Amino acid sequence: MAEHTSSSITIEAAPADVMGVIADFDRYPEWTGEVKEAEILAKDDQGRAEKVRLVLDAGAIKDDHTLAYTWTGDHEVSWTLVKSQMLRAIDGSYVLAPLGDGSRTEVTYRLTVDVKIPMLGMIKRKAEKVIIDRALAGLKKRVESVPQG
Repeated sequence: MAEHTSSSITIEAAPADVMGVIADFDRYPEWTGEVKEAEILAKDDQGRAEKVRLVLDAGAIKDDHTLAYTWTGDHEVSWTLVKSQMLRAIDGSYVLAPLGDGSRTEVTYRLTVDVKIPMLGMIKRKAEKVIIDRALAGLKKRVESVPQG
């Protein structure tokens, strides 16, 4: 498997509140920056997204693709590529770890992107890093600005 890029951030909210924002694909265009459109194509028996179409504009990487999501318990979600115009693969995950009394959460985002067009590994990893950093910053801002209940 290709090298992955990962980063972590601490969010001042419980894991359930963080996962609630991660699972709310319809609102991704409001906070992710790179996702311009999100459409849930299929849900699992618990009502969580299993297949999602995303229109992405991350500078060097622009694409309309579909991802398959796997939910592991309440603290992890991962995804793999189903189909894409320019990506050969995109594998990623969010892993949430409660901190202290559970009112704070460490979120680790891992991402591996492989594009169909030739791209230097350094440029590809920089694009992965930009996607991860913006997503984590956007997630933190979104979760911490939404009243928790």
